Amino acid sequence: MARAMLEYSKTVLKKVSFDSKLFLKELKKAVNRLLPEEIEELKLWLQQFTTDKPELQQSLIYLKV
Repeated sequence: MARAMLEYSKTVLKKVSFDSKLFLKELKKAVNRLLPEEIEELKLWLQQFTTDKPELQQSLIYLKV
């Protein structure tokens, strides 16, 4: 079940990546729902996902990457 939540969070973040405010809102929700080890995996995924999206890179600050 927990793994499914991580995958769901990634899917939602991909879909809302057109709006940085909405992206941050959904990122905060994901962090509240995920287990600590899943948050670490999400951080790694976010670093890759935001490489070519400078408007979303500020969201990494929220995760203290």
